[in-house]
Amino acid sequence: MKLCETSLSRRAVLGTSGALFAWAFMPRFAFAAGARDARFVCIVLRGALDGLATVAPVGDPAYAGLHGDLALSLTGDIPALPLDGFFALHPSMPNFARLYKAGQASVVHAAATGYRDRSHFDGQDVLESGQPAPGRTESGWLNRFLAGLPAGERIAAQGALGVGPVAPLVVRGPAPVLGWSPAVLPPAGDDLATRLTALYAERDSGLHQALLDGLKTQDLIAMNGPAIKRQGGPADPKGMSQTALGAARLLARDDGPRIAGLAFEGWDTHANEGGVKGQLANRLGGLDDALGVFAATLGPKWKDTAVMVVTEFGRTARINGTQGTDHGTGTVVLLAGGAIRGGRVIADWPGLSEAALLEGRDLRPTVDVRAIAKGLLADLFGAPAGYLARDVFPDTDAIAPFRDLVA
Repeated sequence: MKLCETSLSRRAVLGTSGALFAWAFMPRFAFAAGARDARFVCIVLRGALDGLATVAPVGDPAYAGLHGDLALSLTGDIPALPLDGFFALHPSMPNFARLYKAGQASVVHAAATGYRDRSHFDGQDVLESGQPAPGRTESGWLNRFLAGLPAGERIAAQGALGVGPVAPLVVRGPAPVLGWSPAVLPPAGDDLATRLTALYAERDSGLHQALLDGLKTQDLIAMNGPAIKRQGGPADPKGMSQTALGAARLLARDDGPRIAGLAFEGWDTHANEGGVKGQLANRLGGLDDALGVFAATLGPKWKDTAVMVVTEFGRTARINGTQGTDHGTGTVVLLAGGAIRGGRVIADWPGLSEAALLEGRDLRPTVDVRAIAKGLLADLFGAPAGYLARDVFPDTDAIAPFRDLVA
């Protein structure tokens, strides 16, 4: 194996805001956080990202033959973006390439969770719950991490930010969750907010408080810029950057959340995946724009931020008969942020020869996604290994935190 390192009105608010959801929690024990005021963002790409097309092992002699017309190359009209002497980045991701060169982005390749059955639903459950098998819990690993923090701890007091009509599983659970979603409703009348709050105050105190909190959330988002317009949802390339903008505005505030979970749909590329252009290229461009928005909008907070981009599993090394790829195993984890020790592709590379492929079809994983997440939580927030193995990622004593990812 080869080791490689290389200002918004209330009328607009009611047309754009989501709701705020909060649950009380009891912290179980304390541990010391790091000196930095860190932010952590987990972006889940639902549908299974083709890691071999996102960060291509152009130096592997078997790669071009397996990935066929979808394979990236360092030559041609639209060449891939070289990262080191072995790996190259999809040309639709110039922001990530810029961050990589600035030492603020890295790639962990040949990564996967412990799940191997290639079902989207179950794979996403394992990825976001942090459990060793699907169907074991309704809480996510980031929420459980927050739930174990001491009362008054800065990141615990602000809770987690869950972006979308329904908060991603990775941030759901007993700890408080601030929910926000981009615009889904047409503009309402100027006085609707006043009338609704008055109505809920008389009839339902819970809904009354939720509405007040939702209005406050959108006001906080809008305070640092113009209203956020709906662009077709988070599966749409423009929708990804607009979603990131709203999340980043909340994370950038001194009184805002420090932990966020986002989910972008649409990464299932069974047919017509496309190479340097096409379906996957468009989605990668949207993701890249979102990462650029986070970097720009977080401003001074970016230096203490880590963004982790994950997916439930990878895709087959060989392309299929419809110019796509099927459900696979190993893939990439993308890391970005000023807190990341960047400029590296980290891979205990298994190779793509016939003998090296998992079950003769997939990139064989050599790194566990849970080890990466553990390492980030440990180095950013001082989370002890025992707590991570017991409460955050149960039954993972044998999976050590992947260290040295944080600058």
